[in-house]
Amino acid sequence: MTDDASARPDAPVAEEGSVVLDAKGLRALAHPVRVRLVGLLGKHGPSTATRLAERLGVNSGTASYHLRQLGAAGFVEEDTERGNARERWWRSVHRTIWFNDPELTEQEPEAALAYQQSVAALHTLRTQQTLNGLQTMPRAWRNAFDMSDWALRLTPEETTALYEELAGVITRYRRDTPETAASAPEGAERVGVITHILPELDAPAPGTEAR
Repeated sequence: MTDDASARPDAPVAEEGSVVLDAKGLRALAHPVRVRLVGLLGKHGPSTATRLAERLGVNSGTASYHLRQLGAAGFVEEDTERGNARERWWRSVHRTIWFNDPELTEQEPEAALAYQQSVAALHTLRTQQTLNGLQTMPRAWRNAFDMSDWALRLTPEETTALYEELAGVITRYRRDTPETAASAPEGAERVGVITHILPELDAPAPGTEAR
């Protein structure tokens, strides 16, 4: 998750620069501050603990501690070309992080839940930040904004097929990377596409509700 995070238990590795979480990595990311730190470094590029702390609303000591933990787990590293004796710079190691091991979910249920909750909280925060700035966006971008909710009745196999079709559509579009940013057409901006497939197993079938 340098710029993307997936909490889907059976997602594929989509591109070079991706990493699949193992038990060590899952435990390292089982904290909301760490998930946000990795996301910020992926979105905005290398930064210092002080600047990251300001974005997160925490003190620099807290940011430094979590950056060191992420460094020990291999998610971030020091940017020695930018750092100096007074200030350490950090950069993300991976472009995308996948969580795609159902067995790992069973082996590390608490860490898996903590990571998934952190990703969900980050998605909610990103949505709210966009809503807060919606009225000041150019009209073309306001018209392109969307939040939709469809209720479907599917089998697990159909649900998996739906996810794969959606992923196939998304991969046809230009990813936000330093390389593509330099050659993107005029007017192209970063667009976040967040997908949630949420089984509602407690939902009654139509016509069976208690009266």
